[in-house]
Amino acid sequence: MLNKLIVKLLVNAAALWVAAMLVSGISYSGIGALILMAVVLGVVNTVIGWPLKIITLPLAVITLGLFILVLNAFLFKFSASLVPGFVVSGWWAAFVGSIVTSVVSWILGKLV
Repeated sequence: MLNKLIVKLLVNAAALWVAAMLVSGISYSGIGALILMAVVLGVVNTVIGWPLKIITLPLAVITLGLFILVLNAFLFKFSASLVPGFVVSGWWAAFVGSIVTSVVSWILGKLV
């Protein structure tokens, strides 16, 4: 069980690294910032993300799910504000960065 958690953490850190390489406006100071961001993002998505997604479900239905992308960008930017050394400047960087991180994390998760 601990091995799965460590692998998922490393996959998410790698996805954050890819997002930082592809999206201008996302930067990090070192590998520690990436790992800490992966931990914080996971905790924030678990503790805050699911209740927010349930509360905003009617809005997500009306917008055919597009509001979930906005909510994910908000959670991504909020998580970055909690991690020293990981910077997301601007909402577009958070929006695109959250999408890139999700897609890369999903792909890497399928490969591992």
